Amino acid sequence: MPKKQYAVIGIGRFGLSVASSLTDMGFEVLAIDTSEDRVQDAVNHVTHAVVADSTDEEALRALGIRNFDVVVVAIGQDIQSSILTTLILKDMGVGLIIVKAQNELHGKVLSRIGADKVVYPERDMGLRVAHHLISPNILDYIEISEDYSIIEIKAPEAMIGKSLKQLDIRAKFKCNVMAIKTGSNMNIAPYADDLIRDIDILVIVGKNSDLSNLEIAYSEG
Repeated sequence: MPKKQYAVIGIGRFGLSVASSLTDMGFEVLAIDTSEDRVQDAVNHVTHAVVADSTDEEALRALGIRNFDVVVVAIGQDIQSSILTTLILKDMGVGLIIVKAQNELHGKVLSRIGADKVVYPERDMGLRVAHHLISPNILDYIEISEDYSIIEIKAPEAMIGKSLKQLDIRAKFKCNVMAIKTGSNMNIAPYADDLIRDIDILVIVGKNSDLSNLEIAYSEG
């Protein structure tokens, strides 16, 4: 199955962080900005980087933007361009549109015009957003050091009905299942024979690179 393709519109600090994080995870990423300088800065961090005006529908069509699985609108201070770009993407039928909002009001407008997810830079750092994008099952992502993190992952279909022993996450991905959350209950010492159910949430700790491999392996369900 081919990997998802991502486009990031607006490659300031936040947009570049998301784009480069996705690229580092092995995904194809197209970066778009009106600034030639920013595009030049992004060239070595993404698959493709182009100068284009995202409020120009014809320019977006020429880039084949509708063929991308996910488009992240990370435009900076220009709220009008952010809103217009989102409207155009929605009208073009882009499958999933993630938009950065400057404030709560901006976020409400974006949601009403069709943004599938609105993110706020203060709460959603680029790397964290990238993890949510590649794996919809990821509910939370917490960095505990430069090299290690903890993720909460909703049980993917491929895990359901299998025991921790069968999944063998430690051997396959070098990560440890710390706990299994089921509703309001937290099992902080799961047994190897415990079966994973579709209502379970796994709390997993590991090196960032190993967690990324696990996320990608289960990103298709």
